[in-house]
Amino acid sequence: MHTADDWEPMTALWTHPETVRHIGGGVIGSRHDVWFRILRHIGHWAAIGYGYWAIEDRASGAFVGSAGLGDYRREMDPPFHGEPEAGWTIHPEHKGKGYATEAMQAVFAWAEAQGLPAAFCIIDPENHPSLRVAEKLGFRPAGTAVLRGNTVQVLRR
Repeated sequence: MHTADDWEPMTALWTHPETVRHIGGGVIGSRHDVWFRILRHIGHWAAIGYGYWAIEDRASGAFVGSAGLGDYRREMDPPFHGEPEAGWTIHPEHKGKGYATEAMQAVFAWAEAQGLPAAFCIIDPENHPSLRVAEKLGFRPAGTAVLRGNTVQVLRR
């Protein structure tokens, strides 16, 4: 799970232009926005019993990113509600090393042990690395949706 101590590394992650290029319309948030993201991650656990974990490098303990399940009740057309939404974000310095796939495999093993329902994810159609991760995790295309004026690929597993 995330803690308040993740603020600095999460700020480095979420203020990096490469991180937000395919998430949130490419808009870099403020430190304040990152703080609210951490609180949202922590709050998921208290409110619904699942959420996001911080990903750390095994050898160094360095923060690498986040992965988990959320219930964002997004205003999408068409809407997707009632099942966990999977997500992962890896700092650009650590991309391509298998962290997202390994972390999400652990997330899904935990979720299955908890009896959580199948998950979906939404990915920018141009975010080819995340689409490859989703495919490795067993996600399959389930259509498209419009989120804040942007078309996203919806995938289910």
